[in-house]
Amino acid sequence: MSNMEWDSKTVIGFKAKAPKVTRNASDLNGKTGAVVATDKKVTAGGNKARPGPDHQRIAKLDRENEVAPPPKVNASVGKAIQTARMDKQLTQKDLAQKTNEKPSVIQDYESGKAIPNPAVLGKFERILGVKLRGADIGKKLEGPKKS
Repeated sequence: MSNMEWDSKTVIGFKAKAPKVTRNASDLNGKTGAVVATDKKVTAGGNKARPGPDHQRIAKLDRENEVAPPPKVNASVGKAIQTARMDKQLTQKDLAQKTNEKPSVIQDYESGKAIPNPAVLGKFERILGVKLRGADIGKKLEGPKKS
């Protein structure tokens, strides 16, 4: 026990500080000690390592291959839905409940903003009794054909 010094300390779990990289002169102002190098990275912040016209060619290809947005419902379909709904004295909310759709779907179809879905149009045709697909849109549907 006589080897032990009373003045020395042993610190457990102490991490040595990693040297800090200074990026500008203001970081160096308050420091004393060894000289620290401040080098800029050559290719920092982008694709500057590969200059060339490749990006222009790729952008041109992207513009050529753009997909056209799907067609919206024709305005005559929206008008036919609206007039048939008014004839049956239904609100948009009532029609939405009967067809198990959201009222916003009815609103989109009537305003011509919706993308046509045959299943939804079929529901509207059944409830309203008006043809909404194909030729002669807005014509009253007849009952089932008897053979």
